[in-house]
Amino acid sequence: MSTNNRFSGTTSLRTLIDLPVSLSRDSALPLSVQLGDWLREAMRAGALTAGTRLPSSRGLAAQLGVSRTVVTEAYQQLYAEGWLDGRHGSGTFVADLSTDAAPPARQTPAPPVAEPVRRAAPLIDLTPGEPWVKDYDAAAWKRAWRKAADLPPGDDPDPYGLPRLRELLAGHLRRSRAIAVGPENILVTRGTGNGLDLVALALLGPGARAGVEDPGYRVARNVFAARGATIVPCPVDEDGVIVSGLPSDLRVLYTTPAHQYPMGGRLPIPRRERLLAWARRTGAMVVEDDYDAEFRYDVAPLPALYGLDPSRVVLLGTLSKSLAPDVGVGWLVGEPALLSRIAEIRQDLSDRTSGPVQQAVATLLERGDLDRHLRRMRLEYARRRAAVVEILGPVCRLRGDTAGLHVLAELPPSEVRGIVSAAASRGVLLDTTVRHHHAESQVHGLVIGYGSAALPDVRRGCQILAELIAAAS
Repeated sequence: MSTNNRFSGTTSLRTLIDLPVSLSRDSALPLSVQLGDWLREAMRAGALTAGTRLPSSRGLAAQLGVSRTVVTEAYQQLYAEGWLDGRHGSGTFVADLSTDAAPPARQTPAPPVAEPVRRAAPLIDLTPGEPWVKDYDAAAWKRAWRKAADLPPGDDPDPYGLPRLRELLAGHLRRSRAIAVGPENILVTRGTGNGLDLVALALLGPGARAGVEDPGYRVARNVFAARGATIVPCPVDEDGVIVSGLPSDLRVLYTTPAHQYPMGGRLPIPRRERLLAWARRTGAMVVEDDYDAEFRYDVAPLPALYGLDPSRVVLLGTLSKSLAPDVGVGWLVGEPALLSRIAEIRQDLSDRTSGPVQQAVATLLERGDLDRHLRRMRLEYARRRAAVVEILGPVCRLRGDTAGLHVLAELPPSEVRGIVSAAASRGVLLDTTVRHHHAESQVHGLVIGYGSAALPDVRRGCQILAELIAAAS
């Protein structure tokens, strides 16, 4: 059955009124795909212009005589591709991609007296490590801090963290990571760096051998070395840490199995099982950094190492990627006996996590505001990731594009430095694999972060980079 529908609605939807949408239930294509194709073509043709407000999923479904799921799936796909823009509390709009136009041609400078004052174009920062902090629910944020301000200041901070927050974090981990934990398994930290330091103090000592992925997170190397440990680089491949090459005398192994930093691999289940078998055999503890496990695209989540064997794993989490770096709240998940040792160390060092900050985070969790923020940011990051893959995929090999907030663009080592320099001259900041290696670089290329730049800037920056890669090749 084929239906020919016309939109109707208020003047805010006037662009849609006279545009027929044809959906066929006899087609091999799902209705959501047909609707997405129609909207995409309308935007390409200019029939739907930037800033046009689309109907709500419920309203459009009623007008077309289809289920709301059909419209929701079509909208989500267009969000991921960057065609749509969501404004909190205002609806769904056609995105403005006008910033993708080519830069103006360079002009001959006029004499100094006639030269107008020109403001330098803002830099496009495509380095990894930072999230998008400009799209948040201001009302929820203010409400959380008002709630924290209503509570009296504490006089004896709990080294484990606020009991209320630990209970809420346990529920959050059960929902988001399918980890069966209770508050007794959670200690609230100030973030990943603080958690790493506490683990080093509890498990390492002068001369103890600590394995760190190579290439890997240099903060982990720095923290362990600062506590006197001997750093052992542990090679990784496109899937993650190579278990067969791990030495048997490590006291601790730091790893990022959800999205290896910076290679981007997701440690497969068989290798996770071999890693835990190695830990049981050697007596090593695995420190699992779950830094951006909330963000994944087109793939199902893999179980956390901690959930597979809590006795051999310490799990670190943080809000620095999912909410904002300066919130300063993270968590350490482990067996109660280990957490008891760490709590004693915290008291000896007067190490603590701010009570008012913990109260505010607890309110965000309790009211569901953090979960809503994560759902919104998954869509936002999916759109940016889609733009990176669309633009750079044809000119270089990309790794790690199924999760997280960065990808690795592999390049010949002879081209990397020149491309970084040329990109900087055009206002695009890039990071290379060099600083992520402990020893000599084995993998060469660019670590491209798409978390902190707006979608139009991500697209523009990647277009500049694609031009430079193509020219170098």
